[in-house]
Amino acid sequence: MRFNIGDLPILFPYPKIYPGKYPGQQYAYMCDLKKTLDAQGHGVLEMPSGTGKTVSLLSLIVSYQQYYKEKRKLIYCSRTMSEIEKALVELQRLMKYRAKELGYDEEFRALGLSSRKNLCLHPQVKREKSGSIVDAKCRSMTAGFVRDKKERGEEVELCSYHDNLDPLEPHNLIPNGVWTFEDLEKYCEEHKQCPYFTVRRMMPFANVIIYSYHYLLDPKIAERVSNQFTKDCIVVFDEAHNIDNVCIESLSTDITEDSLRKASRGAHNLENRIKEMRATDQEQLNNEYQKLIEGLRDADAAREEGAFMASPVLPEDLLKEAVPGSIRRAEHFVSFLRRFVDYLKTRMKVRQVIMETPPSFLSHLQEYTFIEKKPLRFCAERLTSLVRTLELTNIEDYQPLQEVATFATLVATYEKGFRLILEPFESDTAEIPNPVLHFACLDAAIAIKPVFERFSSVIITSGTISPLDMYPKMLGFDAVIQESYSMTLGRRSFLPMIVTRGGDQAAISTSFQVRNEPSVVRNYGSLLTEFAKLTPDGLVVFFPSYLYMESIISMWHGMGILDEVWKYKLVLVETPDAQETSMALETYRTACCNGRGAVLLCVARGKVSEGIDFDHQYGRTVLCIGVPFQYTESRILKARLEFLRENYRIREGDFLSFDAMRHAAQCLGRVLRGKDDYGIMVLADRRFQKKTGQLPKWIAQALSDADSNLSSDMAAVNARKFLRDMAQPFGAKDQDGISTWTAEHLRRHQEKMDEEAIRDLNEAAGNGNLVGGQMLDDEDDYMNGDEEEDLNQAMMQMQ
Repeated sequence: MRFNIGDLPILFPYPKIYPGKYPGQQYAYMCDLKKTLDAQGHGVLEMPSGTGKTVSLLSLIVSYQQYYKEKRKLIYCSRTMSEIEKALVELQRLMKYRAKELGYDEEFRALGLSSRKNLCLHPQVKREKSGSIVDAKCRSMTAGFVRDKKERGEEVELCSYHDNLDPLEPHNLIPNGVWTFEDLEKYCEEHKQCPYFTVRRMMPFANVIIYSYHYLLDPKIAERVSNQFTKDCIVVFDEAHNIDNVCIESLSTDITEDSLRKASRGAHNLENRIKEMRATDQEQLNNEYQKLIEGLRDADAAREEGAFMASPVLPEDLLKEAVPGSIRRAEHFVSFLRRFVDYLKTRMKVRQVIMETPPSFLSHLQEYTFIEKKPLRFCAERLTSLVRTLELTNIEDYQPLQEVATFATLVATYEKGFRLILEPFESDTAEIPNPVLHFACLDAAIAIKPVFERFSSVIITSGTISPLDMYPKMLGFDAVIQESYSMTLGRRSFLPMIVTRGGDQAAISTSFQVRNEPSVVRNYGSLLTEFAKLTPDGLVVFFPSYLYMESIISMWHGMGILDEVWKYKLVLVETPDAQETSMALETYRTACCNGRGAVLLCVARGKVSEGIDFDHQYGRTVLCIGVPFQYTESRILKARLEFLRENYRIREGDFLSFDAMRHAAQCLGRVLRGKDDYGIMVLADRRFQKKTGQLPKWIAQALSDADSNLSSDMAAVNARKFLRDMAQPFGAKDQDGISTWTAEHLRRHQEKMDEEAIRDLNEAAGNGNLVGGQMLDDEDDYMNGDEEEDLNQAMMQMQ
């Protein structure tokens, strides 16, 4: 389908588009996206699940890239490997359609980046199951100093796939086109070159880069991977409902007694290696010393591809400074680190919880050890430089020491937005000490602030990010456009319901006061049994936590409820173990396909709730048992809530409710993955009644008053009627002009919008004083020819 939005020609790779009458879906989404890019500002856009958000976004931005001369690069960030692959496949389909319509292949290259573990082709390395081991082995065969050893005639193993990249020009490593991970690996295998480093080196020459959030938000990774992107890039964070949590995790770290013991061993090993190098290669240590005098930024090899993990990003002025004299020499720096590790070991010997700010921690540190703040700020960069100078290949042995150095840099760099929490026990009931020091980031804006400052347009989008105004508050930015779109349907293809009572009319809830009462547990079990009976194929059930799920499953087993459910469907359970969960998912899908049907019991914040679709027979009903609030006794959460209240005026209850409802909405969205799909959404907790305003618009509008206060038996009656309606014949033609538009429908809509725009302008002109057919401005001057042209251009924009 071809159409225009303003002066921008759009090529859309499907014969039909979802309506755009405001508020609509694909067409309206693309219109607002274009306005955001034109303004070179940021936007927050919520589009219903299963309505083609990805293809709409890619169609608009690729058209924008190809039409306007500046060719702004698109950096598309998603959460999981499967979502990245889906985006690449969708983009591949779009570019094939563009080539067919235009009659030629455009100068266009799109690549996806994942970890070494996912992309490695080396026969020995790719067999490793641990990502950290794969990274370590890769660095041991690709680092610059390893190649130098080989040239000196030493016996070292190099990666032939990596070496094959060196003689080639960077922009010729891979031809134009959209490369899925499968295509990339096949091409690189044929040409015996490394896929991971091929993508890394080709990123400056690609029109679209698709990768995980962490490559842009985690400063330890972004400094190495994303430092070449220019300001005019368009950044999209898809599935961004949890983006604040990703930001916080990227700047938080935990230190345990075990990690400190390993850090001490790492420091001891560094000392021994330094002594060896003093005896064999004094000149290399002297060269490093001179570079550190000149400043960290001059150590240009600090982020070479095979280098040690980079440190958190330091302020630009600090990177230009010389490293403090007290830690320039390798021996002095290692001694400095050992003193710091010993201090942390001493702080761990407590029997009560300690909470303090970074300035308080630094004051106590200086009082007892005379360690000053400034050398601490350079610790992470200084350790990175030293490990590289010592030419260490077994860098995983030094990972705990790097964590300590990263903590030192962070605690000395940021005064606000962080909290140190030292907990001596794993839980309040534990008796054996197992202390852990949490360095918790409380302000998500710290990690994402460089992204908003560096790039002109940042789009935050998802199917479940209501209420929209919470994100600009938490992330500290101003949005040009904030919009949530409704869903236009040819029939009512999903049924949201709120169940507040059991069949005995007793209220049901997972609040701590009543969640384990036998009557509540029995009513939840009866609700599950009823929906297991009436739901065809797949039924997905979400619980607030693993602990509660285990508890209620145990109680259901004692009551005989699970035996009853087994009569109708297979019962499978998500666990914290990724491999077990993958097997459960595979078995669940098989049961749904062969007619047996299955119930999948999972957790609202677990793996299944994020990025796994239960389309068509895989999910005809989703049942949310309870409101998925966070564990409110967490000291880290309490500290964050206090910070949000004091700095962003976000009340504790508002944030907790917002966080719970975005996860609940994410669970509900798993069941509906397109307009030809259908399903039932059940929110089973009386507390949901007061939270409907926090649901995404497309779900809230479909929730009728009659379905928002049901007993479990009434919910079953409504569900049966809904499923009978869904069983009636309904073809694609029944949606034409209602939930889908052809090119002709879109043309009529645009003509209608043009007429309305002209009418509005005429009304505005009539309300102003017209003289001789011209409208007076504020100073009663007639419009000149230039102003008439401005009005004409404004009318075109409205079209």
